[in-house]
Amino acid sequence: MLARIQSCAVFGIDAHPLSVEVDAHPGKNNYVIVGLPDAAVKESLDRVTSAIRNSGYRAPRGVVVVNLAPADIRKEGSALDLPIALGMLAATDQMDPARLRRYAIVGELALDGSVRPVSGALAMAIACRDQGLDGLLLPPDNAEEAGVVEGIEVVPVRTLDEAASFLSSRIEIMPHRTPTDELFEEARGGTADFSDVKGQAHVKRALTVAAAGAHNILMVGPPGTGKTMLASRIPGILPDLTFDEALDTTRVYSVARQLRGKTSLITQRPFRSPHHTSSTVSIAGGGMGSMPHPGEISLAHNGVLFLDEMPEFSRASLEVLRQPLEEGQVHIRRANYSVTYPSRFMLVVAMNPCPCGMYGDPNRPCRCSRGEIQRYLSRLSGPLLDRIDIQIDVPPPSFDDLHRGVTTGPTSAEVRAVVQAARNRQRERYGNGKVNGHLDSRLLRKHSAMSEAASKMMETALERLGLSARAYDKVLRVARTIADLDESESIEESHLAEAVQYRSLDRLRV
Repeated sequence: MLARIQSCAVFGIDAHPLSVEVDAHPGKNNYVIVGLPDAAVKESLDRVTSAIRNSGYRAPRGVVVVNLAPADIRKEGSALDLPIALGMLAATDQMDPARLRRYAIVGELALDGSVRPVSGALAMAIACRDQGLDGLLLPPDNAEEAGVVEGIEVVPVRTLDEAASFLSSRIEIMPHRTPTDELFEEARGGTADFSDVKGQAHVKRALTVAAAGAHNILMVGPPGTGKTMLASRIPGILPDLTFDEALDTTRVYSVARQLRGKTSLITQRPFRSPHHTSSTVSIAGGGMGSMPHPGEISLAHNGVLFLDEMPEFSRASLEVLRQPLEEGQVHIRRANYSVTYPSRFMLVVAMNPCPCGMYGDPNRPCRCSRGEIQRYLSRLSGPLLDRIDIQIDVPPPSFDDLHRGVTTGPTSAEVRAVVQAARNRQRERYGNGKVNGHLDSRLLRKHSAMSEAASKMMETALERLGLSARAYDKVLRVARTIADLDESESIEESHLAEAVQYRSLDRLRV
């Protein structure tokens, strides 16, 4: 008898519909699985037959052929254990296939018939909804994650027997629904506060501008000046994740097996801080064999990627950032696969001004020669620096700053409200969710009208500072954001003057 089970396979961060066909007929005992299965899928036959016997059913006898369609896509992982087992039961008349056509099924089986969690459950639930299926049967540990998707029943099953009984209409299982509103409410206030940082008012202002326009920012200063502390608080001043952004981010974490504990939905903007010894693959994604994994730039999607001591990173690891910063996604091509991961993040970089770190420190002398400083700075490629709009000096805090009370300056909630207002003005102006930091030259010039005084200042800046055409665009882009923070439709002289100040690394290179 032939049985057909609906399932899903994850590739990249998307799930694709998959059909598990099981044909059982008399003959010499022989189990065959076809349709480009990997080693984990081939081994599933041993797990499945043991789970069937230990669940009180009869293991199929004779010739059993399992086909995974479409046959030209490689099948990976253990998520097909449960659909294969149910297909065998249906093909041998041990269950009533009353609901088989209405539900997709995924899950790994233990030898005793219990169902273990799989990766990519969120992507699978979205794919099943888009196919028009009634629901998805999956392990209980994945129910919270998949339950955020509306328009589809998420049915948790603990054992093979429970799944067979539900599909045969012998029992009913209440679909699981995850309360997303509560998750977003719990996420608020969970990050360190901006006001915890003492002093550094001008750096906080630069970070506010960067957050308002989604500008990449570089902080340059001696060790111990608070660069890392400031960077870690940036997610708290960014606008709250929308539900669609949360789904996109959670899909990446689901595929990467990064959803820990009871986390079913990423409701806070990610903050990723890879070590400077990280490899190119860990930054960009990919991996050995035929199972690619998202890298740090994708795990930072819709959030912040922080690179501390940027010159210490390998040149190859830094160069892979160029395409994602430009396109908002990374394309990974290997001999066995080709995948695309989302990677729209805000890049925050911190570095010392010289090898010893003391250049510009009024209290500690720098022992580096001019040549050593230039060689240190030359580790950062020009094309990568061209994608960083704001460069800001972070000097050591004064005694008065350190001696003050715990709270100084506005809180994260107050800054976030200002940032959100500026983002709203940008959305109204550009549409399609665009922000100033992502504008191309054509749109930038179209929406960046300058007053006469601002135009004269820009002309003077070009002549005296020797700004390139790219630097001109960066200054104009930042000035547009500062004008949005001031609720001004045109760029005024004060906005441009502040934007020009955010070019500290250019002065170091002179």
